[in-house]
Amino acid sequence: MKVIVIGGTGHIGTFLIPRLIEAGHQVTVVSRQKNSPYVKSAAWEDVKWETLDRIQLEKEGAFGQAVAGLAPEIVIDLICFKLDSARQIVTALQDHIKHFLHCGTIWVHGYKIETPSAESHSRRPFGEYGIQKAAIEDYLLNHVDQQRLPVTVLHPGHIVGPGWAPINPVGNFNREIFSRLANGQEVLLPHLGLETLHHVHADDVAAGFMQALTNKKNAVGESFHLLSEKALTWRGYAEAIAEWYSQKPNLRFVTWEEFRQPLSEEDALCSWDHLMHSSSGSIEKARQLLKYKPRYSSLQAIQESLSWFKENR
Repeated sequence: MKVIVIGGTGHIGTFLIPRLIEAGHQVTVVSRQKNSPYVKSAAWEDVKWETLDRIQLEKEGAFGQAVAGLAPEIVIDLICFKLDSARQIVTALQDHIKHFLHCGTIWVHGYKIETPSAESHSRRPFGEYGIQKAAIEDYLLNHVDQQRLPVTVLHPGHIVGPGWAPINPVGNFNREIFSRLANGQEVLLPHLGLETLHHVHADDVAAGFMQALTNKKNAVGESFHLLSEKALTWRGYAEAIAEWYSQKPNLRFVTWEEFRQPLSEEDALCSWDHLMHSSSGSIEKARQLLKYKPRYSSLQAIQESLSWFKENR
């Protein structure tokens, strides 16, 4: 089939595009510029490119029509972050394509009453990103006529893999934390380190999208988590990485105020966001309906990413 992938040059696209090509699809990547994937694959030689500036075209009310004009049968949107963006592309694509797949986020859950989160749990999102993504999900699944536009929403966790720095055990992207753990240096953790992070390898996310295409009958009108089997506590994550580096974990548990004091404003905000979300999701629905089966545990995905950075720095 003719597949359009919007935003296919990022981390998910690195693994999704080759899977689509190898499955026999005709793939066009829509992006602002032609970027190289994180991991090389000969499959990219068969990809068609369409350079479109989504932000500018949406201001003109023309982006959805530009995508529709490419005459796709399937559209995979990896970079829709605003409800208005979703509305524009739905209006242009309905009655014209066979399947629309939207990339959501585990952060649609926001504050949780019980855990791990299931797709059926009520949403309590916070922060602009989570609120907008939850609103998009609600619109796509509850307000779009699935006969006119068959929709599937897929919610990845904290994506990791070669070329992409993992969220670290203190909830931000500062890779110095891994160096400290590797050298046996002290690492501060807020509270008791029992908040959670739920990583997923980018290739497992790509596999989940493929399973949604393969199992369209079960996928349409539904949302699914794409995650590793289990989440990690911040403490368990830090201990496991230290031990992976053959070090004894050197952790100290402190109040939030003491923890955030040495951090940059950016790192502190990132850590606070991850602490408050404390993501942990179930993949049982995706397992049952899509036959989704992640190949990587959270730690395996993280370790592969760290090994890549060591080899490519």
